[in-house]
Amino acid sequence: MPPRNPLTRDRILRAAVELADQEGAAALSMRKLAKAVGVEAMSLYNHVANKDDLLDGIVDLVVAEIYVPRTDGDWRRELRHRATSAHEVLLAHRWATPLIGSRVNVGPAMLGYVEATLGCLVAAGFTYEQADRAWNAIDSHIYGFTLQAITFPLDPSEYASAASQFLPLIPAETHPHMHALSTQVISGTHSGAADFTFGLDLLLDGLTHLLHRSSPS
Repeated sequence: MPPRNPLTRDRILRAAVELADQEGAAALSMRKLAKAVGVEAMSLYNHVANKDDLLDGIVDLVVAEIYVPRTDGDWRRELRHRATSAHEVLLAHRWATPLIGSRVNVGPAMLGYVEATLGCLVAAGFTYEQADRAWNAIDSHIYGFTLQAITFPLDPSEYASAASQFLPLIPAETHPHMHALSTQVISGTHSGAADFTFGLDLLLDGLTHLLHRSSPS
């Protein structure tokens, strides 16, 4: 008979991430989690203190999947990689963004992630105040864009047909710019899809300008 897979905190958290991926974090319960790992619910409390501890733990597992920027690389390339990685990871775990934005996350992965981000910016020449504002601005873009991508009711493949339906509500006489944009989406001249890297590069361009402006001449 093969040895039984021991119950550990890591095993519990990974099972919880899998359940949250399937059903959402709101549907995650100790009872469901216990069933998933094949134990009684009370056994979980030997490894996780409570539901809050569980949520903090699964958030940290997700953060551990995100690229951590290096302090000895090109700061702009490193932060761009970090941001695109975070966006991809959060799209894969659609429940995680609201939890990251609404909780004080101090797990080891999050602490290492923030430390590396600050280190990358400070090594580039930003002050600590600038670095703090810079990574928060980038993260606001990541979280906001990701939430919109997750919650927006239309798929990009539906944009042209949706624009056709809404076109009568925005006649050229009263809404010339919206009308013109919609006709481009309908014709396929413009996809209408939001571009994560467009906003990210605007932020990085602004930070580059700030760094050059702050540097001694």
